[in-house]
Amino acid sequence: MFGLSAEHLLVLLVAALFIIGPERLPGALTTVRKAVVKGKNALGAMQQQITDEVGPEFEQLRKPLRELNQLRGMDPRAALTRFVLDPAPAPVVPAVPRAPKVSGVDMEAT
Repeated sequence: MFGLSAEHLLVLLVAALFIIGPERLPGALTTVRKAVVKGKNALGAMQQQITDEVGPEFEQLRKPLRELNQLRGMDPRAALTRFVLDPAPAPVVPAVPRAPKVSGVDMEAT
């Protein structure tokens, strides 16, 4: 949760207990929880509205953005290896079965 470990959360809870006081701490935690839930719901509604308005174009935009995000994490050597030295494999084309070759000998003429 927020990149915090259990120890960090425990220290924050103890600090809040001393700062806010034991009487008001449950009410403060409830208020924080409600704010987090409202924010999460608002973000979900916003994402749904964007998806509804933009439609399929949004999905087409996500793929290049995902690839750009992967490139950000690469160092120059990895990018060079990926795009220059390891080209994409050629697409596999299924083999079409061919009829056997018939020699030029006419069996009925002999």
